[in-house]
Amino acid sequence: MEKVIIFDMDGVIVDSEYTFFETKTQILRDEGIDVDESHQYQYMGTTFEFMWQQMKDEFNLPKSVAEYIADMNARRDALMARDGVRPIKGVKDLIHWLKDHGYRLAVASSSPLQEIKRALTELELADCFDYMVTSEEVPHSKPAPDVFLYAAQLLQAQPTDCIVIEDTKNGTRAAKAANMYCFGFANPDYPAQDLSAADQLITDYNDLYQYLKE
Repeated sequence: MEKVIIFDMDGVIVDSEYTFFETKTQILRDEGIDVDESHQYQYMGTTFEFMWQQMKDEFNLPKSVAEYIADMNARRDALMARDGVRPIKGVKDLIHWLKDHGYRLAVASSSPLQEIKRALTELELADCFDYMVTSEEVPHSKPAPDVFLYAAQLLQAQPTDCIVIEDTKNGTRAAKAANMYCFGFANPDYPAQDLSAADQLITDYNDLYQYLKE
């Protein structure tokens, strides 16, 4: 089997989901719509355009999707300027270990490419990845398999030779639709997600070492 691993980014490499929860919830409250942060969990793993279009339709929001995305990004930038880009516990050591042991790595994320590059560069991980792929580059976003299949194509790997690490319902469904082996990362610090599509669940990256060493 080839050594090929495809990572999602938000919630898998970067501890960034809280920036989405906080900013989107506050924007809705500024529009007079008081919802709990848990309302945002359903959008984990989706594109910015999709989630804002859904909320615009649901709540009859007055501004354009592009305006809400710009507002969200500005607020998220302020949070990240305050907190820095935070890695998920153990992920930096894991990625360096994989690279040192001959794995070819890619990121396949629903976030914009500019954000992927910025986050991985700040975490000093960008050089570890052969490719960074965003859903913006393919016809359909997760849970469609397009972004993972495109990453495999760039890596010149068969989908069945690829391992995916995902933390959302949409992401795990996309990985399995691509016919790839999927680890569902059930981060105990994050809201519980339906990861039933995954082949195997892990709650700590130390669990992954044991599988890869077998």
